[in-house]
Amino acid sequence: MKLNNIKKQAGLTLIEVTLVIAVLLGLISVLFIGVSAYKEGSNRSKCILNISNVQKAVRSYQNLYEKAVGDACVQDTLAGSGKLLETVPTCPSSGTYTWLGTIPAVGTAYLTCSKSAVADGDHKPTTTAGW
Repeated sequence: MKLNNIKKQAGLTLIEVTLVIAVLLGLISVLFIGVSAYKEGSNRSKCILNISNVQKAVRSYQNLYEKAVGDACVQDTLAGSGKLLETVPTCPSSGTYTWLGTIPAVGTAYLTCSKSAVADGDHKPTTTAGW
């Protein structure tokens, strides 16, 4: 003879459903934080790559036209259709670039980003030795 003749209802209580939703929202928020950090890192890398490309264009211009360090080299001679750079680079993090205007000495970057002075921006290459 069975003493428990009570049928259990299948399903989740309201507290259990709320807890599952809260855990899912927490996981989604962690995902969005990670994506934003990844995006800022990729923007920083793209900015440094832009600086590298401009530096290489300046060195190519210097070699092609036999220019010396300190000679004039403006943005119009480097960037534009059919020139060493097809387009004028822009910082992906809404920074502004400062063009030096003269061919720099080896080890000095021709292009600097305004975000390189900001503590969290750090859009400054660690070295220009290989450029």
